[in-house]
Amino acid sequence: MHMPNFLIIGAAKAGTTSLYSYLAQHPQVYMSAQKEPRFFALEGEEPNYGGITQGINRGSISTLEDYQKLFKGVSDEAAIGEASTIYLYSEKASERIQHHIPNVRLIAVLRNPADRAFSSYVHLVRDGFETLSFAEGLQAEPRRREENWQPLWFYQHRGFYYEQLKRYFDRFDSEQIQVYLYEDLVKSAQTVAQDIYRFLGVDDSFVPDLTRSNVSGIPKRRWLQNLFMKDNPLKTAVKPLLPKQMRKRISRDVHRKNTGDKPTFPVEVRQQLVETYREDVLKLQDLLNRDLSIWLK
Repeated sequence: MHMPNFLIIGAAKAGTTSLYSYLAQHPQVYMSAQKEPRFFALEGEEPNYGGITQGINRGSISTLEDYQKLFKGVSDEAAIGEASTIYLYSEKASERIQHHIPNVRLIAVLRNPADRAFSSYVHLVRDGFETLSFAEGLQAEPRRREENWQPLWFYQHRGFYYEQLKRYFDRFDSEQIQVYLYEDLVKSAQTVAQDIYRFLGVDDSFVPDLTRSNVSGIPKRRWLQNLFMKDNPLKTAVKPLLPKQMRKRISRDVHRKNTGDKPTFPVEVRQQLVETYREDVLKLQDLLNRDLSIWLK
């Protein structure tokens, strides 16, 4: 059975869904049809996230047998991968990855942690789950962590990248790790995609469709968003009638057309987060040998 030879490990809300798409389009790359299987974060465990968005438990894979089934369609692709953004945040994933696939190539995209936190909040507002203000959500975060909500709700804590990334640099050769900034992806997605193609040893002249995916914003029609995001009789009735990939495509198209503008990031809250992350950002830029001063403004 096949195992991946590369992984997108995070960060959440940093363009990884778009990156997954750019890689999946390449004829020499096989991406698991399921994004976010979370296997290396949950191996041998029963997924039991609490809180509101417990549907994540049904979509998580925790056995090696089920994980390998994700790659049963591999033929002659040179690069085999999957994307689970929880791997960067998980304290257990790096060790498990090293155990199963020690020669793996690892890809991370990092976003200004303050902006990433707010984007995670907007994502959950968009999907109709978060009802608190952003400031209130930050205040509720310690309780949510204690109650083992899924990490997407950990707006602030998930942005301390230094220790998260250091776990990987401690276990893997630096040549196996490629780290990009979200700003790189926004500025030139094609440049990043082609650089990753080279990193994976596939044809870097391939040009993917660079349409962005999973963009956050407030739904123009809340009822339509709820129809696709939450369990309901119509959704249950249609599910067995349409192939999974068709359902995903329809949902993606409706989501894109129904997404409106983002809410305003409160200036004072943003500045507080910038200061909260300052020490971590300074350590991170030393680890990566890259100037991150723009994140401190």
